[in-house]
Amino acid sequence: MSTHARTPREVLAFIREREVKAVDFRFMDFPGLWKHFTVPAEVLDENAFEDGIGFDGSSIRGWVAINESDMLLMPQPDTLFIDPFCKDVTLAMLCNIQDPLTKEDYSRDPRNVARKAVNYMKSTGVADAAMFGPSLEFFVFDDVKFDQTPHSAFYYVDSGEGQWNTGRDERPNLGYKVPYKQGYFPCPPQDSLHDLRSEMMLAMMQCGMTVESHHHEKAGGGQCAINVRYDDLVAMADNVLKYKYIVKNVARRHNKAATFMPKPLFEDYGSGMHVHVSLWKDKGGDRVNLFSGSDYSGLSDLAMYALGGLLKHAPALCAITNPTTNSYKRLVPGYEAPVNLAYSQRNRSAAIRIPVYSSRAKSKRLEFRIPDGAANPYLAFAAMLMAMLDGIRNKTHPGDPLDKDIYDMPAEQLKNVPKTPGTLVEALNALEKDHEFLLHGSVFTEDVIETWIEYKRKAEVAAIRVRPHPYEFALYFDS
Repeated sequence: MSTHARTPREVLAFIREREVKAVDFRFMDFPGLWKHFTVPAEVLDENAFEDGIGFDGSSIRGWVAINESDMLLMPQPDTLFIDPFCKDVTLAMLCNIQDPLTKEDYSRDPRNVARKAVNYMKSTGVADAAMFGPSLEFFVFDDVKFDQTPHSAFYYVDSGEGQWNTGRDERPNLGYKVPYKQGYFPCPPQDSLHDLRSEMMLAMMQCGMTVESHHHEKAGGGQCAINVRYDDLVAMADNVLKYKYIVKNVARRHNKAATFMPKPLFEDYGSGMHVHVSLWKDKGGDRVNLFSGSDYSGLSDLAMYALGGLLKHAPALCAITNPTTNSYKRLVPGYEAPVNLAYSQRNRSAAIRIPVYSSRAKSKRLEFRIPDGAANPYLAFAAMLMAMLDGIRNKTHPGDPLDKDIYDMPAEQLKNVPKTPGTLVEALNALEKDHEFLLHGSVFTEDVIETWIEYKRKAEVAAIRVRPHPYEFALYFDS
């Protein structure tokens, strides 16, 4: 059950009313995973909301050094929800992070970056609200194994509905498997995950999210999607974390594993996070969608400039919206992945699509199809907003649309269409060269950008580069 508590006193009243036994404080580390710790409900008082709760920030990835480790968690009353997975009644609240000496918001706190992006947008007078609606895809597997040692490396994932199991002895094997690349919208019994997704959907609703639909996705080995209603940037980033938490825990409840890894299966579709976005402003008491107009596909000039900003800065954005080495195994031709930096009103192979389901002004939006679910949603949404604001400020027109089927275009024409980076290395290099647009209003800082690039290069790119890959044995063992 969601609540709309807005003050510490209301939170404490809610705790008494619901007989809450424990309070769980949650925040996000720099790369993008939720962290938490729990206190008995009776120890929480109003002072905690004012003074904060101390913890060791040096143990959080990408944060402070050990000699400056003390940080403060600041619980946010309007984010509370009852955790549906705890045995005892547990209230969860999201937190902002502050420096204990200055009481200033911590610059590397991803939620703070997102809040600053929204405040900067408002300060420009361009818009009052940035509405984000990500469509997340994920896989549900029945078995997951992986290991890396000095003398071995492997991974193994399995799904009972995968076509590779048509010959497995299941005593009996009933044959209802999903063929490769044909997983979009099958009915049960082929769609064996319907009830699981419904359980995820209901848990999301219990936690205050508005769910619009769920369905099986295109890949043949347990790929799913649950669509939630758009919301303001920060609230939507909060909801992405709830979404992932719920999906993983419902799957675990049924002895399955869910992953938002962009490309866990070879030669099948990967998982993206297609982000629908629009900017809004109050005019004369009415809330107006600033993306609605009379330009291409019913977009406004402002929307076209925002679109231009996204395309212009897309290579740099990829370092944040597609932040893993695995991300670029999804961004390859042939799997409806948006590898071409173009826009279209219906072409899903373009980096940006303008949905045409409805002609209503309130429905006009851009769909940025490049991001994936491994992204830190606070940083990804904030970076997207800053790119759009940069496009609006500089009146960056995106050029002509690409309404042809990109995959059927002659190579001579296709070579002139810009491409997404081919690797995380390329994306990080692009961000290093092109990040001035992120620094306006001190939304991102040079320290945040440098720390992000350094962390990704050392902890991920270098780690992958020095390890033998299993396929290298197939290619080179007989050298």
